[in-house]
Amino acid sequence: MTSSGTPTAPSRPGSEFAELTRSIKQRGLLRRRPGDYALKFTVNAVLLALGWVGFALLGSSWWQLLVAAFLAIVFAQLAFIGHDAGHKQIFRGSRANRIVGYVHGGLVGLSFAWWVGKHNRHHANPNHEDDDPDLDIPLLAFSHGQAAEKRGFQRWTAKYQAFLFFPLLLLEGLSLHLSSVQAVLRREVKATRLEATLLAAHIVGYLTAVFVVLSPLQAIAFIAIHQGLWGVYLGMSFAPNHKGMPMLTAGEKLDHLRKQVLTSRNVRGGRIVDFALGGLNYQIEHHLFPSMPRANLRHAQPLVEQYCRRIGLPYAQTGAFASYAEVLRHLHSIGAPLRAAPRVAK
Repeated sequence: MTSSGTPTAPSRPGSEFAELTRSIKQRGLLRRRPGDYALKFTVNAVLLALGWVGFALLGSSWWQLLVAAFLAIVFAQLAFIGHDAGHKQIFRGSRANRIVGYVHGGLVGLSFAWWVGKHNRHHANPNHEDDDPDLDIPLLAFSHGQAAEKRGFQRWTAKYQAFLFFPLLLLEGLSLHLSSVQAVLRREVKATRLEATLLAAHIVGYLTAVFVVLSPLQAIAFIAIHQGLWGVYLGMSFAPNHKGMPMLTAGEKLDHLRKQVLTSRNVRGGRIVDFALGGLNYQIEHHLFPSMPRANLRHAQPLVEQYCRRIGLPYAQTGAFASYAEVLRHLHSIGAPLRAAPRVAK
């Protein structure tokens, strides 16, 4: 049983996941899809070009805020490709995936190597209170233990985090940029010189374009809209996947199948949601088989769901709006003890 009280079926370590893996392999769902990714590369390149050409042609105008919103969507789609490259979903060889990852990291202003390291730790310990870096967010608390440790301004934000969650996502893009720069400056990534060059080129090119074409006020508004909406988009793509699902603590041991399935949530919605969330809506299948090409996840989903139900393993799946409601309810419940705590008299 997990710390949240979710029951687990009796486990035969390794055997059940091996059986599921054989079923997945027999259907060819781990084979790479180069043609599918070639199409994604082409579409994203066209959209990115349209965005920046439109930016150049429109010139100094407040209509540029619409371009900023459009580019926020394009940047998120580029980030999804970087995510897939980090999991080696695109090519079999590591080098080709790294090249794609570095290029896309440079396009959106992120350190690819820093993000891969952080994301791999998340995959190894999803929703683990101590070991999942995605739960280490100073302004939020995802467990009562985290909430109790908050102090000062962080305690206040945790107290009202359900109301502040979406506004705080406006800062997610800035946070990713800063963390990338810090990782490179601290030499925490292997290809330090390459990453530094890509980040510097992105920052200088981006700021030069914005401040040369737009007036100072327009430029600031453009950056705020672009980076803010990009952060919200990414946050809304990642938040439904694990937040509000069972948390694991030190000492709890689960086999790979249960660790990944019990802590993850799928989001229904068909092809539109598949595109909008970059395939991350199939979070259970993605966590079980990280290298599975994005296009194959929708085919694996019914197989995994059926198998989990057959062995009595809870399989969480809900609609898009319902998933956000679950996230907010969880955040609200975690902040409840802080809101109920008596004020200390001065």
